[in-house]
Amino acid sequence: MALKLYVGGLPYATTDEELKDAFAQAGTVTSATIIIDRASGRSKGFGFVEMSNDAEAQAAIELWNEKEFNGRTLTVNEARPLEARPPRRDFNGGNRGGNRDFQGGSNSRW
Repeated sequence: MALKLYVGGLPYATTDEELKDAFAQAGTVTSATIIIDRASGRSKGFGFVEMSNDAEAQAAIELWNEKEFNGRTLTVNEARPLEARPPRRDFNGGNRGGNRDFQGGSNSRW
């Protein structure tokens, strides 16, 4: 069974391929993904690596947790499942129509 690892503290310039190559030192990497911010298109500084089995995943944790990678200290541990979150609210309290009482601009009645 493959095990997914969380990798935090990554340098922002790290690529998926560099992450995969680094973790391949501990065994077979089935996937390596850097998480990218949708708004900016830049790395968020963390990612996920999936190892082919539990023994290799444990070896990867021992190899990289609290170790330096390209000038940054990594945090590596077993990834937790995504927790359910409440729905997001927008800036005006969830009222998508905004404040309908306001009549701004040059045609204001006030």
